[in-house]
Amino acid sequence: MAGGWEWDETLFAGAAAYYRRGRLPYAPGLAAVLAEALRLDGRGRLLDVGCGPGTLALSLADAFAEVVGVDPDGDMLAEAGRGAAEAGVGERTRWVRARAEELPAGLGTFTVATFGQSFHWMDRDLVAATVRDMLAPGGALVHLSDVKTGATTAEGLPYPAVPHAAIGDLVARYLGPVRRAGRSLLPQGTPGGEAAILTRAGFTAPQRLAVPGGRPLVRTYDDVVAGVFSLSFSAPHLFGPHRAAFETSLRDLLHETSPRGHFSERQPGTEVLVWPKPLT
Repeated sequence: MAGGWEWDETLFAGAAAYYRRGRLPYAPGLAAVLAEALRLDGRGRLLDVGCGPGTLALSLADAFAEVVGVDPDGDMLAEAGRGAAEAGVGERTRWVRARAEELPAGLGTFTVATFGQSFHWMDRDLVAATVRDMLAPGGALVHLSDVKTGATTAEGLPYPAVPHAAIGDLVARYLGPVRRAGRSLLPQGTPGGEAAILTRAGFTAPQRLAVPGGRPLVRTYDDVVAGVFSLSFSAPHLFGPHRAAFETSLRDLLHETSPRGHFSERQPGTEVLVWPKPLT
């Protein structure tokens, strides 16, 4: 975890209800790319660590006999359960409320473990070593992240781009210039250096997969507001008694930018790093 920052249970408090609507989807074709690269045949077990509302786990559910999502936020897991029921995979999914640091938690052995933009919130050395032990020989840890470059451009699309910079300035006006994270501050942002950590944990050199994005998306005011409230540094609880005023200011900004009520955005690509566990 970032130096001087400690996790607390309010990190994503109140964000779950906004997550599925507000977050941009992973690149199309991600599930197919992973199925081919990992030779998934519908018989293995998937562990999704920091699963949130099940966005990644549910997209991969058809490739496994069982999916287990782990997250410390009960509201996120409730959303995941609803999503699983809607997708008809409730019987093959399980949602466990726990921090990654509490693994293995008696969950057994897995074929694949995924971290969809969640690893940076954890005690990474501890979690990497624990997850390695939970994987079957020849299994893999899969780290996924958005490719941010070019994701916000609306050039050639029918509506204005989402005004992300102006939204960031507005959030800073209400919450201060230093990034918030739960009850603490995160002045240096989230940490990097995953490669060294996973190498130390005993994983072998990764395979890099790039799943292209670029598909045009149309976003409404409600979509953009949900996106803001889905983020750790602008989660609803951080605004306290000023939440309603902030949302009013946000909607005013969105109306000024696009009076017609719609924005264009390009779906980001997804970078995938597959870290194999040695066979012996």
